[in-house]
Amino acid sequence: MVEEVIGQISQQGDTAIVTFRKSSISDVQDISRAAENIASFVESGRPKNVIFDFKNVKFFSSQVLGLLLETRAAVGPLNGKVYISAINPQLHRVFKITNLDQVFAFFPDVDSALNAARL
Repeated sequence: MVEEVIGQISQQGDTAIVTFRKSSISDVQDISRAAENIASFVESGRPKNVIFDFKNVKFFSSQVLGLLLETRAAVGPLNGKVYISAINPQLHRVFKITNLDQVFAFFPDVDSALNAARL
């Protein structure tokens, strides 16, 4: 169930904040439903930027990278960006290995990501 993957999607100004609830995000159906939920929120709320809060996440499958890239494509026409906050060092390594650390901006917490999104 998507509520198990996503704890909350909220919006502050022109920035959406997606908080993951589960520590392990690997179920294909859960990720697909989460992607649909996020896409629907982006389409209806039209946020310019999206922050993904990974503070609770210890593991995720590569399908989550696809979800992040899809979201980036959705906000791209608005000159928006996707920000990653509070990701643990082991997971950050996945972004480095795939060179996605060049695509996304990383911040230690949601507040610092929000400050960067406002600039």
